[in-house]
Amino acid sequence: MKRIGLLGLAALVAEAGANDPAPTFEKDVRPILKAHCTLCHGEEAKAKGGVDLRLRRFMDRPTDSGAALIVPGDPEASELVAIVARGEMPKKGHPLPETELAVIRDWIAAGAKTARPEPESIGDGPLITEEERSHWSFQPVRRPEVPAVDGATSPIDAFLAPAMRAEGLDFAPEADRATLLRRLSFDLVGLPPTPEELDAFLADGSPDAYEKAVDRLLASPAYGERWGRHWLDVAGYADSNGYTEADSARPHAWRYRDYVIRAFNEDKPWDEFLREQLAGDELAEATHTDYQAAVNDPKRLEKLVATAFLRMAPDGTGDPNDDAKLARNQVVAEQLKILGASLLGLSVDCAQCHDHRHDPISQEDYYRLRAVFEPAYDWESWRAPSQRLYSLYTPEEHAKAAEIEKAAAAIDAEAREMSKKFLDEIFEVEVLKLPEEDREPYREARATADKDRTDEQKTLIKKYPSALALYSLNLYSKEKQELVDAKTKEAAELRATKPAQTFVMALTEVKGRTPETQLFNRGDHEQPVRPVPPGELAILATPEIEPFRPAAPASGSSGRRLAYAQWLTSGEHPLVARVLVNRFWMHHFGRGLVATPGDFGLAGERPTHPELLDWLADEFVRGGWRLKPFHRLLVTSRAYRQSSSHPVSVETDPENRLLSRYPLRRLEAEPLRDAVLATAGALVDKPSGPPSTIARDPAGRIIVGIDKGTITKAEAAPGGEQDFRRSVYVEVRRSKPLTVLETFDAPAMTPHCAQRPETTVAPQSLLLMNDTFVLENARRLADRLYAEAPDDEDARLRRAWRVLYSAEPRESDLAQARDFLRLQTATLTVHHAENPPAAPPQDAKPEDIPPAPDPGREALASLCQVLYGSNRFLYVE
Repeated sequence: MKRIGLLGLAALVAEAGANDPAPTFEKDVRPILKAHCTLCHGEEAKAKGGVDLRLRRFMDRPTDSGAALIVPGDPEASELVAIVARGEMPKKGHPLPETELAVIRDWIAAGAKTARPEPESIGDGPLITEEERSHWSFQPVRRPEVPAVDGATSPIDAFLAPAMRAEGLDFAPEADRATLLRRLSFDLVGLPPTPEELDAFLADGSPDAYEKAVDRLLASPAYGERWGRHWLDVAGYADSNGYTEADSARPHAWRYRDYVIRAFNEDKPWDEFLREQLAGDELAEATHTDYQAAVNDPKRLEKLVATAFLRMAPDGTGDPNDDAKLARNQVVAEQLKILGASLLGLSVDCAQCHDHRHDPISQEDYYRLRAVFEPAYDWESWRAPSQRLYSLYTPEEHAKAAEIEKAAAAIDAEAREMSKKFLDEIFEVEVLKLPEEDREPYREARATADKDRTDEQKTLIKKYPSALALYSLNLYSKEKQELVDAKTKEAAELRATKPAQTFVMALTEVKGRTPETQLFNRGDHEQPVRPVPPGELAILATPEIEPFRPAAPASGSSGRRLAYAQWLTSGEHPLVARVLVNRFWMHHFGRGLVATPGDFGLAGERPTHPELLDWLADEFVRGGWRLKPFHRLLVTSRAYRQSSSHPVSVETDPENRLLSRYPLRRLEAEPLRDAVLATAGALVDKPSGPPSTIARDPAGRIIVGIDKGTITKAEAAPGGEQDFRRSVYVEVRRSKPLTVLETFDAPAMTPHCAQRPETTVAPQSLLLMNDTFVLENARRLADRLYAEAPDDEDARLRRAWRVLYSAEPRESDLAQARDFLRLQTATLTVHHAENPPAAPPQDAKPEDIPPAPDPGREALASLCQVLYGSNRFLYVE
């Protein structure tokens, strides 16, 4: 079996090209001009140089210089070709590639034809060609028939098999059961199976043993922690605001993180999940000032918390910034970018300043979409992050807090009155020290408010400052100041008895206020052009959504987001279900059926298996938008259960686009850290709640711990069990990513992550060799192995393999490990003999005296570190 070589491929392309129809403006040339030229030559009020390239017939108009822009049949006489060839155009951006210039030449040489008659006028709306409308992702989802394939027991396998067999391939053999359980565990819960779970699975001889393992993992609380993290990537979750260097904290963002994890564990239908995130406040009947009933009803509160999805974009409006208006509009722009990539699979943000260079999304479209969300953001009546927090006080707690505050305020008033009385008494003594003629004027000056004093009064007070006695009581009498301080302390102690107040970070609208959205010239908020109504992108508009009709929430909010959310989750939208199932597929198989999960537009990749993608999208919606049954469908397929080893597949399909073998995948950052902690016996199961804090240590690393540093010195203190929680519960600070996670490609939320990169770089190996996180957990693992097999070295080694790899070691593995331990123990024994530890102080307590060196245990810790750094641990087969 042979791969098609480059020469053979070129021959096929040439043969196909010989039969290609003549190039047309709409299919071949317009996309090039749109990407490089029409921003200046067509989209502005006055086309530069008198050249408008939006329609073919516009090119027949003479340019300002009088030159013929195109001469059909003669590219060399065409000014368009000449100025591009000379490098004079485009003036901005990258030069036109030679391949694209060749397309223009060929088109002109063939007569510069159009595919069909052009529209009489363009008007204000977007110009969308039939070629753009026919793009695969803009078509309605159509459920195809499942192919009839011999031996296929799953629809997934039936859709995949024909393309494989056309290349002489078939699925790889099924992976062994231990490999399957490790793969399944990391995929569904992000943790390796324990030796006990592995033993139980291997001992289960029932026909549905695998299916029972799937159900057990899906029922685990760890499932939501694993899969919730995937959605948090897309949403751009962070515990800080970003945008400015201050990167101030978002102390209440964690409620949204917990909402997401809870939704996954409860298998909340995704149509409901999305509606809550886009319009939960409208569903909960809450507005900016009228939200108390919602926060006191757990079900309505859940919906309100969900709206933090629309608060995840970087937001520096509460921190000092150079341009407050720009910062506000940037929040809205970044949030629309998140929305577009996460739900539509489109880079709608590229149409903020001009029509999209590739996709049929006009600038008008962009601002119509923005208008759907404008009432919640309202950049001209902006609410900073601190103004978008909603108290979770119950009415009783509000009343209690108000009662305590009233009493404390009364004590504060007593303290002020006491201080004034003491100062007045002191003044009466001090004023007698002044010359008699100045005493009465000084009294009047003191009794006059500072802003109302005459110049003469100010001069008089400046002449005798010590007599004023209006402020610092402590300067005159420490004893009397202590009496006032005691009253102030009494008020503070009383306030401390208030019920603890917590908040929810949410998005709401101001009741009755629906601001007008303006289209900004070149995206500049200082240059409004015209008002724009809310609506869907024109390429996606159907009678279900256009004309746009807001919902009518009982709260009195605009209802725009709720109407839009209902449309997105109607099951009729061509993109949402496709985008979601493609992302689910990607997390199981390492690559989406569409390899660009955030871009289903014309510049994105086409699906490798379009019929399978549509069948899955339809199946997901028919199944009630529930993810857990969808998982079962995927992980029980032969495609998922096959081995990653398939030499014939590697030779024929090196990129594995046909999925004739399971893709070997490296652990993502969080499962890697969590697996190290779990296997070392250090992982703390403490779900939900505020995040475990991070700090910079003296070596410059960002670690989990308590920040004790100063401006000039970095210092981190241990945080106890908080340091050992799962990675999803560790603080996500945009400017301070956790070192162990960042090194292994944890995403930077700028503003979000549609698809994680996977790099292989030297810092990863250096971390595994030198980082204290790995070294300390290797020691913990060695201690665990000694505790579980104290008297048998081979038993410890076998246990290590089962803990780390879910597999039994080969005899050669054991032999190498024994040799390593023998040599390392000998080396450490000599080292300790030559470098004995210092004797402890005579008065040292027994618990403060370190244990004597144990070369054997230390050697095992070294071996554990080696095993942590092995591909067998780092990769899932």
